[in-house]
Amino acid sequence: MRNLLERLGIEALNAMQEASVAAHRQGRDVVLLAPTGSGKTLAFLLPVLEGLVAGERGIQALVLAPSRELAGQIEDVFRKLGTPFKVDCFYGGHPFATETNSLREPPAVLIGTPGRLADHLRRGTFDPAPVRRLVLDEFDKSLELGFQADMAFIVGQLTGLRRRTLTSATRMAAVPAFVGLAGAATLDFLTDTPPAGLTLKKVMASGNDKLEILFRLLCRIGNEATLVFCNHREAVERISELLAGNGLVHDVYHGGLEQDDRERALVKLRNGSSHILLTTDLASRGLDVPEVRHVVHYQLPHTEEAFVHRNGRTARMHAAGTAYLILSETESLPPYLREDPETEEVSEGDALPAPPPWATLYFGAGKKEKISKGDIAGLLLKKGGLQADEVGRIEVGDHAGFAAVKRSKARKVAELLRNEKIKGHRVKIEVSR
Repeated sequence: MRNLLERLGIEALNAMQEASVAAHRQGRDVVLLAPTGSGKTLAFLLPVLEGLVAGERGIQALVLAPSRELAGQIEDVFRKLGTPFKVDCFYGGHPFATETNSLREPPAVLIGTPGRLADHLRRGTFDPAPVRRLVLDEFDKSLELGFQADMAFIVGQLTGLRRRTLTSATRMAAVPAFVGLAGAATLDFLTDTPPAGLTLKKVMASGNDKLEILFRLLCRIGNEATLVFCNHREAVERISELLAGNGLVHDVYHGGLEQDDRERALVKLRNGSSHILLTTDLASRGLDVPEVRHVVHYQLPHTEEAFVHRNGRTARMHAAGTAYLILSETESLPPYLREDPETEEVSEGDALPAPPPWATLYFGAGKKEKISKGDIAGLLLKKGGLQADEVGRIEVGDHAGFAAVKRSKARKVAELLRNEKIKGHRVKIEVSR
């Protein structure tokens, strides 16, 4: 166990993770209730790993996640554990044929979205009989997104299933019967108490024009990681136009974007190329985004549950954070707020924040083309003319790579590498939009 944690850069499991491992070792089904960002992925992956049998052919464990991004993150954590077991991750947007080819040598662990895995089962691309363990991660979110029929179908195909794990960031009145829980241990680490480090503030707009006050607030915040939440993607795009017109560097994230654009937005937030992300509630949970210092509710969520999930992106793990509620003169505080937050006065005096010191370079090849982080780093240092401290975080996906480089050098580096090859292949390299 210690070696596994060292590979993840973790000294010890937290209380929730320890409880999960202990409950699974008792051979019981487990319902794990814990906030977003508390480490649920490791809490169920370690028991999954302990249950795998080396040399056994066939898929031994199935993990369902409600979004492509979350499925990919689970895969990344499993790979970082450095085990000899094969893992695959399937979701819409991948070529179906590529996934089918990978199943010729079945993985020990298959991760995916309910719709995609149900599609594979209907087409008979893999044998469900060997699957002994099922994980339904962020189960409440999967139900909310309408995946109940697909999940019920999948569970019905798993005739050899012995153990079920269900995770959720909210309490549910009842778990649907199709899950088939039997004598499950419920581990409840949710709390109704706001994080100790969270400060709530309200910002009052003049009249009904909230766009101007948002711009001023973001100038006041400056270059600190900030999520701006809206209720609809149309509002995200409208606000983005205003911020772009005022020269404020930011990115957008919502369900109407192509998968590549969504992934780029998250990469840039993680590597410091962008400090502001305009988003819907799609980014409130189940995503690998860094600790953010500020959450801005441009539009108030309709439910307390959504409010809690949004705020859960800051003040995590004993850190401090601020959540701002922007209110027009005709809006009142939502009923789920017990106290009136202090008012933050925002004037026109704050200057436009300087662009982030980093920019992101895009590489048009990834893991499937045998490209590694080391390959990209080597190219940047040897052919791109950069020093080690001018290269930041590097991430490599299935068919794309991203590297943070000093913003002042980004365009020059992209030009220098225009005709370079990686492992004998000419790869598109450009400054990410």
